[in-house]
Amino acid sequence: MATDIRVPTLGESVTEATIGKWFKKPGEAVKADEPLVELETDKVTLEVNAPASGVLAEIAAKEGETVGVGALLGSIGAGSGAAAAPAAAPVAAKAAEQPKPQDTPKEAPAAPAPAAAPAKVLPAGTPQAPSVQRLAAENGVDPSGVPGTGKDGRVTKGDMLAAIATGASAPAPAAAPAQVRAPSPADDASREERVRMTKLRQTIARRLKEAQNTAAMLTTFNEVDMTEVMALRAKYKDIFEKKHGNKLGFMGFFVKACVQALKEIPAVNAEIDGTDLVYKNYYHVGIAVGTDKGLVVPVVRDADQLSISGVEKTIADFGRRARDGQLKINEMQGGTFTITNGGIYGSLMSTPILNAPQSGILGMHKIQERPMAVGGKIEIRPMMYLALSYDHRIVDGKEAVTFLVRVKEALEDPARLVLDL
Repeated sequence: MATDIRVPTLGESVTEATIGKWFKKPGEAVKADEPLVELETDKVTLEVNAPASGVLAEIAAKEGETVGVGALLGSIGAGSGAAAAPAAAPVAAKAAEQPKPQDTPKEAPAAPAPAAAPAKVLPAGTPQAPSVQRLAAENGVDPSGVPGTGKDGRVTKGDMLAAIATGASAPAPAAAPAQVRAPSPADDASREERVRMTKLRQTIARRLKEAQNTAAMLTTFNEVDMTEVMALRAKYKDIFEKKHGNKLGFMGFFVKACVQALKEIPAVNAEIDGTDLVYKNYYHVGIAVGTDKGLVVPVVRDADQLSISGVEKTIADFGRRARDGQLKINEMQGGTFTITNGGIYGSLMSTPILNAPQSGILGMHKIQERPMAVGGKIEIRPMMYLALSYDHRIVDGKEAVTFLVRVKEALEDPARLVLDL
């Protein structure tokens, strides 16, 4: 009996994935829980393991295809590998040649299975569950056209996921024409390379453009004197690493400074939901991490409850696993505010784009020595430009500037972070 291989639940708000690579070919032996196929979602790359031991009998979804949650990827049959398949054929043929005993009664034809009662389809305008409404909005599927299996024929979340999975394998309706570039001259075209965008890169592009189209995005700037933080780091980095097992960077100070500022300016930690403002009394800080496949944003949850060492340890772990493609989907969901550090690549100034639906993102930049007027004298100080991009629909200019000033004050006097001032 064959065992189906299906797309697992991919996480909150993730409804489809692209087949990245199959690790086995049809006819090859597989072991239970052995990685079979790699899926690319709009957040991470994950592996689907074999649900049983046997032989990969069929690949139903080929590399590059887009599949929905619950869609059939392939099947596993009984056996121990490609070598076992040819040997079984002669045995089956020999058995077929043997005459049946005359006294063997002829098998009666199987009775047809009773037809299942058709699922009800509720009229348009029928109130739907919030989970059904969310899936409908995200995937463009009209619940009124989905057969419901719930009470009184109502559409359930499972019905919607099944409809979405079916739609992912069906031919897509004609969409608006994509932007097409002008053809290159022949001499140039021969030196170009065309590569299909990964699912992650497509989603990054879509989400960033949606953020620009939706939010009233504005950026305010300030600069911070990093003298005190750098001195503190230089003094304690060896002791810190010996005790905690990871290096003392700057990100721990920035996360704690942002959390303090978010507590004072809660609008920067809020989001819009329809006509409501949702103020979040928790602080899940996303840290943008660049990888070979694109930008991912793992989330340091409850950052207000972590020490600087706890923040640094969490971020170091995220960085390692992000580069290896080992982050889990739930580790990149639920952020309330984001920090991105372009300074590690040499950026002196930038205007970061919001990580929707969040209302604020802080951009860190390169630390550069500059002449500064300090107490009436010119001194060389390590300075960093800070940029706060925010959603002006939620955050007023005064609040944005105050938030950035509070971050600056905490970093220029890091004792504030210890004393919670």
